Amino acid sequence: MASIALSRVGKSFGPVSVLHEVDLDIRDGEFIVLVGPSGCGKSTLLRMIAGLEDITTGTLTIDGERVNERRPRDRDIAMVFQSYALYPHMTVADNMSYSLRLRRRPKDVIAQAVSAASAKLGLDPYLARRPKALSGGQRQRVAMGRAIVRKPKAFLFDEPLSNLDARLREQMRAEIKRMHADLGATSVYVTHDQIEAMTLASRIVAMNAGSVQQIGAPLDLYDRPANLFVAGFIGSPGMNFLEGRVEQRGETSTVVLSKGFRLPLPVRIPAADGEAVTLGIRPEHVSVVPEQDGIAATVELVEPTGLGVILHLLVHGEPFKLFSTDRALIQSQTQLTIGLPKERLHIFDKAGNRLPIA
Repeated sequence: MASIALSRVGKSFGPVSVLHEVDLDIRDGEFIVLVGPSGCGKSTLLRMIAGLEDITTGTLTIDGERVNERRPRDRDIAMVFQSYALYPHMTVADNMSYSLRLRRRPKDVIAQAVSAASAKLGLDPYLARRPKALSGGQRQRVAMGRAIVRKPKAFLFDEPLSNLDARLREQMRAEIKRMHADLGATSVYVTHDQIEAMTLASRIVAMNAGSVQQIGAPLDLYDRPANLFVAGFIGSPGMNFLEGRVEQRGETSTVVLSKGFRLPLPVRIPAADGEAVTLGIRPEHVSVVPEQDGIAATVELVEPTGLGVILHLLVHGEPFKLFSTDRALIQSQTQLTIGLPKERLHIFDKAGNRLPIA
């Protein structure tokens, strides 16, 4: 397998810059997930690693060798696409072995490689079938098998599960995770689905508007988001935000929300007295408390999920969500009082950057 390094990599289409000085070191055997909304540049970055898009500025190295000008087929990288890209007239076995046959590998080597990949992916019963006789999940496994038999330096996945239904996506996430554990392969995976990112990644690269916002382990981004974008994008349901201002007194700080509600913090945060801040808290960390201990909220909508219930609230006129596994809340009254545990709060400055509070 291989390490991949991007140093100040940028991409422009004419006068339009779509990627801005991306720095990223991918370790040998790591599973990196590029995540972000549509148009953030994640697929363009993946295609630049593959050699399908030219690099405008910066340097891309694979195992320490600069590959900016190297053709895709000379980078020893296998790519799995969203659309499967299988040959409809070929059997599963022929699709999987095609790249090896093009390289004129010995027949016994090809048969052994196909057999090993097929066994890993549960494709043995389908080797004689053509793609039209397969389900979407089976076709995606064939596309992965075609990549595996090449034994490339790295695997690139471009939103490979986007065309599958929810249950198949869940199954294929498990397949991809098992494959990575078995092969120890360096992998770069693109998705806009933050659940895929959280469940698959060794590290997540959160992107927005062509720039990297944060790089870290999935729970690092969940527990300590670097800014408002990451806080709002990672997590489902998304993080709640309320506007307030800082009141500094001695060695402690207080966030004062609208209507005068005060949240004392255990430390003094690095903000000026009176400075505007944004308070964030995840819906699963919001609690229902006695009236005298919290903030009044109006219930607008109740969504049972099976696992629990999502309450859509209005807090100081702003949309707010609470997630709980307490099914009694399905019959919730129209008014309730919510608590915001201090140890679960996130504070962001007026530029949107996270302030340390613990």
